Amino acid sequence: MKPLQALSTEIAATATGTAMPRPSPGAKIVELLQCTARELPTLPLPLPAPSHPGWPPTSTILACITCQSPAAVNKDELECPGLARPSLALPPPPLLLLLLLLPPPPPFGQAHGAARFDPTWESLDARPLPAWFDRAKFGIFIHWGVFSVPSFGSEWFWWYWEKEKRPNYVNFMKYNYPPDFKYEDFGPLFTAKFFNASHWADVFEASGAKYIVLTSKHHEGFTLWGSKYSWNWNAIDEGPKRDIVKELEVAIRNRTGLHFGLYYSLFEWFHPLFLKDKSSSFRRRQFPVSKTLPELYELVNRYRPEVLWSDGDGDAPDYYWNSTGFLAWLYNESPVRDTVVTNDRWGVGSICKHGGYYTCSDRYNPGHLLPHKWENCMTIDKLSWGYRRNAGISDYLTIEELVKQLVETVSCGGNLLMNIGPTLDGTISAIFEERLRQIGSWLKVNGEAIYETHTWRAQNDTVTPDVWYTSKPKENLVYAIFLKWPTSGQLFLGQPKATLGATEVKLLGYGRPLNWISWKQNGILVELSQLTFHQMPCKWGWTLALTNVT
Repeated sequence: MKPLQALSTEIAATATGTAMPRPSPGAKIVELLQCTARELPTLPLPLPAPSHPGWPPTSTILACITCQSPAAVNKDELECPGLARPSLALPPPPLLLLLLLLPPPPPFGQAHGAARFDPTWESLDARPLPAWFDRAKFGIFIHWGVFSVPSFGSEWFWWYWEKEKRPNYVNFMKYNYPPDFKYEDFGPLFTAKFFNASHWADVFEASGAKYIVLTSKHHEGFTLWGSKYSWNWNAIDEGPKRDIVKELEVAIRNRTGLHFGLYYSLFEWFHPLFLKDKSSSFRRRQFPVSKTLPELYELVNRYRPEVLWSDGDGDAPDYYWNSTGFLAWLYNESPVRDTVVTNDRWGVGSICKHGGYYTCSDRYNPGHLLPHKWENCMTIDKLSWGYRRNAGISDYLTIEELVKQLVETVSCGGNLLMNIGPTLDGTISAIFEERLRQIGSWLKVNGEAIYETHTWRAQNDTVTPDVWYTSKPKENLVYAIFLKWPTSGQLFLGQPKATLGATEVKLLGYGRPLNWISWKQNGILVELSQLTFHQMPCKWGWTLALTNVT
């Protein structure tokens, strides 16, 4: 398939009689409209104003080609730096109108009967979430980048130092680096010399996670792959001199059964094109056209992520990013169209409202059932997503706190995305690895109550605190996960209604049925006292499997 720029030039040549042989200009426009959305960022913009008074406005033609609303198109602002503007002549009005009315053909490999999604939130939000995501329940987030070099305070180090000039960040630089040291000088120090993707994959698998999400690019703009659109500020040209994304993708897919996902920041704090667009109140769109969208297409086509975790809208609306146009391509034509899941961070106003699943805010944990699938993205380090050298032991969540986060989240219908921050040289610090392996050991015993479960009619017990419920309706199973072992040896559950002779109660990891009695109209009292400390299957939270309760 020819590039869009070449096709647009051919259309001009065909219509003006300079091309030999001379096919119809209408055929060329059909070929142009059939080009994949992957190449849309290379389209020379703006198109010239048509000379025939009966032709539709340029903005209408452009909207047809790019699947954008004509009202959102400002032909004077949509410039592509460095691209020529060929003179594009168009066919006469009747032929053009006929072409515009023709339905687009299905993409290569997609059946005519397959559902297609329009570039509108109404259509995109109606896409069913691929089933694997809800079944997975637990994933690992990895925040890694140049910010891992200073590893002080936060992954927002550059912003806090250069923009907000927070005293602790300014003083950190003053006392540890030369006066003329720039943030870009951290790039060569981001060595990743001990990065072993196979070891990372093994640790993630041991954690019990079912998917991972790596920061392919954070707000600093440094890409962990050799982006063609981030010259000299990527992991191939600077620092590691390695394709980090590729190495981890291969290790995850070859060594584990985990789903591979990527985080991508739409904006960049100090990119001159973004700042120029922002100064125009986002009427200009140079940055998304020449940077963001090309990189998103490149990431998806090259690495096939099954989670695309968007972030960082830079206070710009979704139409500035052409989010609906990109997502329509992702869901209709991309190599991951059947399996990819996306979040809700696609522009101002989209969070907790549009997208595949909702994140709503960082560390979002509502504590009650939501009508839409959601994810609690949170950090083991309470204060930062990136690695911090200045973190104290009390800054890390304990394993008990992490188990509680997982149980609460899944009981209320969410997934837990637990974050770690590797060091500048690519190691996962001992405390992060310990926490991951600890929760993995807990899931080996209690995973039956987490993976592939559904919410129950009650999310938590209203009588005994720190008891949370999940269920598997097809198996007539309800799971009661209790986070505190009762000192009395008896656990009262106020929600389940049991039936004598039908209901059975087992402790996961113990196996033998436990004695229980009904309590008034609702609830059961379970006898735990016969278990010795060494018989307890785990240390931080326990699960009762209740068969045939209502």
